[in-house]
Amino acid sequence: MVELLLLLLLLIFPFLLYVAAPQIRKMLSSGVCTSTVQLPGKVVVVTGANTGIGKETAKELAQRGARVYLACRDVQKGELVAKEIQTMTGNQQVLVRRLDLSDTKSIRAFAKGFLAEEKHLHILINNAGVMMCPYSKTADGFEMHIGVNHLGHFLLTHLLLEKLKESAPSRIVNVSSLAHLLGRIHFHNLQGEKFYHAGLAYCHSKLANILFTQELARRLKGSGVTTYSVHPGTVQSELIRHSSFMRWMWWLFSFFIKTPQQGAQTSLHCALTEGLEILSGSHFSDCHVAWVSAQARNETVARRLWDVSCDLLGLPMD
Repeated sequence: MVELLLLLLLLIFPFLLYVAAPQIRKMLSSGVCTSTVQLPGKVVVVTGANTGIGKETAKELAQRGARVYLACRDVQKGELVAKEIQTMTGNQQVLVRRLDLSDTKSIRAFAKGFLAEEKHLHILINNAGVMMCPYSKTADGFEMHIGVNHLGHFLLTHLLLEKLKESAPSRIVNVSSLAHLLGRIHFHNLQGEKFYHAGLAYCHSKLANILFTQELARRLKGSGVTTYSVHPGTVQSELIRHSSFMRWMWWLFSFFIKTPQQGAQTSLHCALTEGLEILSGSHFSDCHVAWVSAQARNETVARRLWDVSCDLLGLPMD
């Protein structure tokens, strides 16, 4: 009798999960950007905008009338996405420019071209990222996670910062993760050469995103430029492409996973919602201010990481 009940449970449980999945997903993605702000005449840059959260973020900003730059490594894929967004929104001001965050030459070339092309920049969304890569280095010799997720966006933000100040009020949104809870900034092993774990390397880089956001907010106080870090949630995206285990886990628990559109909501909330200026430097999840780890609140580590990042990138330490 017990065996029969167990068999019935095994047969029925997947069906119940399938039926309940929409309700579960809705419950787990309660945060929705409710801002009605329109963006005619505004200029936006979204990194990693040819897929996933970045694509959905760019689409919504284009829908609101912004001139949107899709900054991505795969230009061909980016052009297809740009045409899709143009068709869906009726906004033809969706442009693609090449940006490879694993190569500082590409980052500098993107910034140089953008600054020559545009007089303003109102919103910068540092969305692109890598996750759980096998140990590898960027073109400049940085460990891939810290190089792309942190240093790449650190340099890009630095190069575009004066334009953001000139366009104030303006905003910077850095996409981080709940994974920062497991992160640590090991200054003696920042490039993972002494010890390396792909999962933890991702966590360290996401912690760096939050520390960067907080230190940037401190330095930008009074400039009219505000900055926020966000946890988008657990989202179905190409970010897990390097891990077969994570792909399997995402499939197994697909009813808990947000869609890219749902995952984009907190980035949009921080980019658009009026009155957030007093919360500059804060971390958001599901469109609300969220708790961060003690490591992520360490001002001494944040300042040291800023200085070390400047040194690695050859930037002045002001």
